Amino acid sequence: MQQAIQTILRELNGLYTSSEISVLTRLILEEVCSTSFAGIATDKINHLSGFQTRKMEDILSRLKRGEPHQYVMGKTSFYGMEFRVTADVLIPRPETEELVEWILSENTSENPVMLDMGTGSGCIAVALAKNIPSANVRAWDISENALQIAAENAEKNEVTVHFSRQDILQPLTPGMTYDIVVSNPPYVMESEAEDMERNVLDFEPHEALFVPDVNPLLFYERIADAALTILNDGGRLYFEINRSKGPEIVEMLEDRGFVEIELRKDISGNNRMIRAVKPRVHGEDQ
Repeated sequence: MQQAIQTILRELNGLYTSSEISVLTRLILEEVCSTSFAGIATDKINHLSGFQTRKMEDILSRLKRGEPHQYVMGKTSFYGMEFRVTADVLIPRPETEELVEWILSENTSENPVMLDMGTGSGCIAVALAKNIPSANVRAWDISENALQIAAENAEKNEVTVHFSRQDILQPLTPGMTYDIVVSNPPYVMESEAEDMERNVLDFEPHEALFVPDVNPLLFYERIADAALTILNDGGRLYFEINRSKGPEIVEMLEDRGFVEIELRKDISGNNRMIRAVKPRVHGEDQ
C-alpha cells in the first residue's frame, strides 16, 4: 500500500497543496479499495490488484487534468449526507449548507410546503426533506439530466421529493402554493469567468453558473415575481446570491413589496443569502 501512496504523492505533487494531497490520497484509496481508510491503514489491504491499480491510474489522470475530485469520485457530501454528482450538476458548496441551516432555523410549521427552484443535484430539497420529515418538498429544474441525478439523491438519502421539469423563465402554470420558496440560481456574471478557478470553469455546467452581464438579476427578478404568485401570504423566499449584488437584490425585493428582508453574510464574510417575506393581506390574522 505504501507503493500506491507514493505513486499518488508523486503524481499530484506540484498540482495540489500538501493538505489537498493528503485528503485526495484518502479519497482515492477508499474509492479504489471500496473500504474505509481506517481499514487500509491497519494493513487489512497491503497491495492493489491489477484492476485497482488501473482504477487508481484513471483517477489520477483525471485529477491531473484539473477535474474536480467530486466528479472523479462521482460523489460529495452535503449537510451530513452523501450525494451523487456528475458534470450535469453543480458541486454543492458549504455556503449552500448555511442557506439550508437558515431555512431550518426559521421554520415554525409542522407541515411546510416547500419549493426549490433550480434544484440541480437536489441538495437543498433533499436536505430540507431529511430534516423536516413531515414537509411536502417539491423541486424544479430545466435539465432532465439534473432531475435524474436529484431523484437518485432523494432515493439514496431515503426522502420523498417531488421533482418536475420547469423553465423558470417561462410563464408558470397556476398550481399549488408554498410556505417557502428557495433558489440558488445562476448568478455568476459572464465577465467574472476570467477570475474563476479553471476546475470550475472547465468542468461545471455553464448553464447553472452564468447569467448575462446585461441582466445579472435575471433569475432573481423572475423568481421573485413568481414567488409573489405562488407563496402563501407570510411565506418566505430565500436566495443564495452573487456576493456583489446583495444591495441590488434587496432593493429589487423591496420594489416588489416584500417585507422583513434580511441580507446575510456567509462564514467567509461575503454577502451570500437573502430572506424576504410575502406580506400578509391587510386585516388577516398575524
